[in-house]
Amino acid sequence: MLTMRALLRITGTALVFLLAALALPAALGTPTVMAAFDDLHAPRTDGAAPLPAPVAHDPAKPTAVVVVGEQGAVASDTLAPYEVLATTGAFNVYTVAAAGRPVPLTGGLDLVPDLTFADLDRLLGGAADVVVVPALPDVGESTTKPVTDWLNRQAAGGSLLLGVCNGSAVLASAGLLDGRAAATHWLRVDGVEDRYPAVDWARGTRYVDGGDIISTAGILSGIDGTLRVVERLVGPEAAVRAAAAIGWRHYRRDTAASMAQARFGPADTVVGLNTAFRWDRPTTGVLLTDGVGEIELASVFDTYGQSLAVRALAVGVEPVRSRHGLTFVPRAAPVTGDLDRLVVPGAEAADRYAVNWCLRHHSGHSLGRVVRPGHPRRCAHSGHRRRRRFPNQESAPFAVQRLVRRLLDHS
Repeated sequence: MLTMRALLRITGTALVFLLAALALPAALGTPTVMAAFDDLHAPRTDGAAPLPAPVAHDPAKPTAVVVVGEQGAVASDTLAPYEVLATTGAFNVYTVAAAGRPVPLTGGLDLVPDLTFADLDRLLGGAADVVVVPALPDVGESTTKPVTDWLNRQAAGGSLLLGVCNGSAVLASAGLLDGRAAATHWLRVDGVEDRYPAVDWARGTRYVDGGDIISTAGILSGIDGTLRVVERLVGPEAAVRAAAAIGWRHYRRDTAASMAQARFGPADTVVGLNTAFRWDRPTTGVLLTDGVGEIELASVFDTYGQSLAVRALAVGVEPVRSRHGLTFVPRAAPVTGDLDRLVVPGAEAADRYAVNWCLRHHSGHSLGRVVRPGHPRRCAHSGHRRRRRFPNQESAPFAVQRLVRRLLDHS
């Protein structure tokens, strides 16, 4: 019969082995996880700093700006509000930053800001009418001080502030939400409650309209918050048209739609395992083309970036201008031998590239797999029509896709 001392010794030995068994995977997986997160907003290394396109300004229109930080910003938080506002035609819409160099959006999409803070001051001679604040990767750190100081000046000048997703934490770090109710991303809300206890953090709503500050829940809720801005400053009819233009079916006049409060659960741990122990993440090239929609770009870079299942690489031959005039800079040439997959955002660009793919494919010079998710393409060859389906987006396993949908606050 085991004595109590022997039982404790056996139990202790078993616990040591158990902890060792758990510590080894954690030690091996943690660097991979950290590297995957670092990749999301990794700065470009070539020092390229092309000039943005010249901006047009109509003094009769209100001016709306989307601010980005020195370390970058979340792609959807930045580009979706920009496209909604630009679609109305009722605003001068610009991206602004402390400096004029390219900043990385999620997944390595390099945006050249339209204006610096100093440029905007010279252009307007005062505060912007609307300031959109996306989530910044370095929120709460000293590197965001130029942004938070500038936000305080804009607020003092009467700007309507819109905090999108964890952009609300940026506003909180500037002291602009003290004593107010505010929304933020469901995955961040517990942390920001601890860090910014003077704010009444709301749950279960797409946005909180606090008058001079509107704050939204995660990522896609920024579209609802931006439509609220359009509704207030331009009118509900303009908001309806803008929602239709981008294919957004969730707009509700005068009210913020409720939403289920998501939580990170045990079933989501597979996402961490997928990230921690996949050292061979495939590289997906994303072809940048002139005229591409801003939301089309965000839908690719944020989806791939949030999944952490692949490494996205912006490819092209030169800087491009998006549908409403933003300047983006590729990081590499579209050499398909270096890519596992090539994604072409935008229906028109994908169609053009698919024709090129078909021609090269049938002449024996394949450009690899080209993706326009869910759409079949026909290739003409030797007088007959040959049907070839380009495969769907190869993201992560189902559990990863499910979490990504929730991270994006997808309805």
